[in-house]
Amino acid sequence: YIIFDNAVYGLTKGQASPTLKLGEQTKSLANPNPNYNVNPIALAISSGFTFVARSYSYDVRQLKDLITAAVNHKGLAFIDVLQPCPTYNDLYTRDWFGGLDQINEETKKPTPRIYNLADVGYDPVVHYSTTTELNEKLAQALEKSLEWDDKIPTGIFYKNELVTPYTKRITDKIPNYLENPAAKQKISKNGKSTTDISEILDSLSV
Repeated sequence: YIIFDNAVYGLTKGQASPTLKLGEQTKSLANPNPNYNVNPIALAISSGFTFVARSYSYDVRQLKDLITAAVNHKGLAFIDVLQPCPTYNDLYTRDWFGGLDQINEETKKPTPRIYNLADVGYDPVVHYSTTTELNEKLAQALEKSLEWDDKIPTGIFYKNELVTPYTKRITDKIPNYLENPAAKQKISKNGKSTTDISEILDSLSV
């Protein structure tokens, strides 16, 4: 799953999306946003995704690498892509992400808000199938998901390859499921169901 996250509905004239924070007001809104925001990273982690990452639309190389990693991951994968909307969102702009309002006093250069978790030694991988290891990795991922404003992490937040993929769990019970999934099974012929439940109905008759 990939979320293109610009905090507004860009295709329908800039209404607040679920990721716009409470009280924030973009130029497309008549009033401040009255709703609390959703944290996509935290939601994905708590929903059981085993690969959770974030990228930035202007970091094409990182985004490409994360999409490749997500596709190759044996499990449910999620990427939150921060994507400035120059038309309707004047809060989270390219300049804002680039830190043009955060000038380093010594270097006189902007301090970008975006940083890569891999550059600070962050390890998102669950290495051992223990409750302690799993809880530690989940906790650190959730903690990083709360970072915003001055420092915004990108990269892989959480990766667990020790969980048996859902497809494997299903095929262990139904060996031919992938070759003949429910979505491809014929359920009707000439408008009539192919399933005969007459015996069940007869058993219920009084």
